[in-house]
Amino acid sequence: MGSTNNTSHFASFAAYTPPPDDPSYVASTSRNTSRAWFPSQQQPTSYQSGGIPTFNTSQAGGLGAVEDAEAEAATSMWETRHGFRVDLLSAFAYILGPISALTLLIVETHNDFVRFHAYQSALLTTPLVILRILASLLQFPPFLRTLLTLLLVIPSLYMAWQAYVDATRNGLVRFQIPFIGPLAERWVCEE
Repeated sequence: MGSTNNTSHFASFAAYTPPPDDPSYVASTSRNTSRAWFPSQQQPTSYQSGGIPTFNTSQAGGLGAVEDAEAEAATSMWETRHGFRVDLLSAFAYILGPISALTLLIVETHNDFVRFHAYQSALLTTPLVILRILASLLQFPPFLRTLLTLLLVIPSLYMAWQAYVDATRNGLVRFQIPFIGPLAERWVCEE
């Protein structure tokens, strides 16, 4: 009796065979070039792999409306205008203070998470930089100027780290500074 090479999964007696439309199965059979921080929307999801079943109709808007809404939400959440990583851009908003915040507000127009952190950085660091410049111009004592410099640098570094962690580990949760964060959130929502 000769054995035949059958690629069909119909009569497979393996302990577990994933369904052919499972994204992990499709990814293992084809080369996946997507980045981990940029979700791929190339493979369609099915109800077997955790997607929402639509049965080719949807009360919300017809054929495939749920998939379109999911793709739009994923795109607006992770996509940046020039393809840079969201976590690095949101952290960069705080590194150079108002300069990096203004640069990101001009350059990045697609991602609300990055724009939120750029607004929050501008609202946090601009008054501190102005206060530090005034202290130098008015020739405050050196220890007071050093204190103002630390008051500028420490919150900026902490917020850069917090923005990076929120983008990489916490699913783009926005850490809001009291009084400044809600204002930045409102400005992003009004755009």
